Amino acid sequence: MTVKRRILVVDDDVDFVAANKALLEASDYDVMTAHDGNEALSLAQAHRPDLILLDVMMKTDTEGFEVSRKIREIPDIKRIPVILLTGIRRTMNLPFKFEPDEEWLPVSRILEKPVQPEKMLAVIKEALA
Repeated sequence: MTVKRRILVVDDDVDFVAANKALLEASDYDVMTAHDGNEALSLAQAHRPDLILLDVMMKTDTEGFEVSRKIREIPDIKRIPVILLTGIRRTMNLPFKFEPDEEWLPVSRILEKPVQPEKMLAVIKEALA
């Protein structure tokens, strides 16, 4: 029997979470969900998922950025790959892209919303390899 990899999906958009949970479960992942950064940090520490999909704009416009940095400060979860999912560039009409950075944005990858399901699954598979 193969153990399913566990993914924590963090987003305040309930429909987005439900759709991605269904997609990931159909792709044979075990999925947990959170709707804000505090809930995400608690679940990550309690259950140590194999990967975290993290939105940026939740309670605040930058909550996901802050959570990604907090994850790296907690010894038990700091090595969990984090994929940032964001629509902040489009929403705020920003002329630049975000890139992973060890200090400011310590994530494995950044995907711009909307993300094609096939692309997200490929990036998740790559991050878990």
